[in-house]
Amino acid sequence: MISPFFSLSLRRRAAQWSLRKAVVGCGTGEGAVRVALTGATGFLGLRLLDELLCRHRSVTVLARGEPERARERIARGLARFATPRPDLPARLRVVSARITEPRLGLPEDAHRELADSLDAVWHCAGDTTLDGDLAVLRRVNVAGTRHVLDLAGAGSGQPMVFHVSTAFVAGARRAGVVYEDELTDAYGFEGAYERSKYEAEVLVHAWARATGRPAVVFRPSVLTTGLPPHPDLPEHPLLNIERTLTGMERSYFGPGGLREHGRFRIVGRPDGQLNLMPVEDAAAVMARLADLPPAGGVETYHVVHGRETPVEEFRRLLERLTGVRVAIVPRLTDPSPREAAVAVVSGVFCYLGQRRRYDDSRVRARLGPPGVPARVDADYLLSGLRPVPRPEGAVR
Repeated sequence: MISPFFSLSLRRRAAQWSLRKAVVGCGTGEGAVRVALTGATGFLGLRLLDELLCRHRSVTVLARGEPERARERIARGLARFATPRPDLPARLRVVSARITEPRLGLPEDAHRELADSLDAVWHCAGDTTLDGDLAVLRRVNVAGTRHVLDLAGAGSGQPMVFHVSTAFVAGARRAGVVYEDELTDAYGFEGAYERSKYEAEVLVHAWARATGRPAVVFRPSVLTTGLPPHPDLPEHPLLNIERTLTGMERSYFGPGGLREHGRFRIVGRPDGQLNLMPVEDAAAVMARLADLPPAGGVETYHVVHGRETPVEEFRRLLERLTGVRVAIVPRLTDPSPREAAVAVVSGVFCYLGQRRRYDDSRVRARLGPPGVPARVDADYLLSGLRPVPRPEGAVR
């Protein structure tokens, strides 16, 4: 008969082997790998990883698929904007994990082994399809959050939880001020994405109450970049607009299309405003806030730009993308077939009717005044949508 101690030893060795099979790269030295991040291959996650690597000796990335492929993808993406890190392979630990599955798809002992190795868990992974199917969004954004919280709850070191939500859990409220402590579904939601992120935040609060442990929730606004798109970089939400409008250009905006009619109309508030935040700045703010000691309970931070972007800038952007005069109108009772089609090409158009502001008093209290924010206008947005032309003869 095998003794309980020997049986436990065998299980631990099996767990370590299971985890090693799922891992590529690791930090050196005892306790080097203490921070885990989901969503590191995404638009925000890649910038967060860069910030975490500036602060920690090593980072554990929880990613789908083969660890080696994820590590290569991350390395290519970081090379497009970050300071070169020759030691990246030694500092990046990649664990094959699926947030949609219990225990992240890991064997039970391997899951415990991973949980025990962490001091902090950053949850940035998610499905950001604004007009996606609610069941699919819940599987990723809600169940995925539950499984990440389970990982944090299983750790003997009680790792700190940093959850990336969105400012748009505020729902369909069109005007007024949204405060950081507000979390309500009383206003309904513009779409399924917002609802799923709201439900995920509710889970974080319930977990914190049940465990008596602190957690931090970050609510970024619409994230953008002035960095031109590149195959090695993750895509950002506004690229969907550019891609769809480009695909419709020949039939909708070319000869016989809207261009001949002189303009097209989109429903919104001509005096509306959106909060657009450069992704690089958002990642830096989140990392700085995470450096501070937790205050207890669930701390929620609006990670937003200090200056709202008028809907007029978005209208100018659409004109430059389509070559057609664009009008923002309060209502559209007689849309042409082409106008009706354009209005549904992207879930972001529903936000053109908003004129609300996100209070970020807690961020300012902890980090101080943000200084003069960079202007986010049509020129900036366009630079993040159009690739830089290659010189003739350039090697691809």
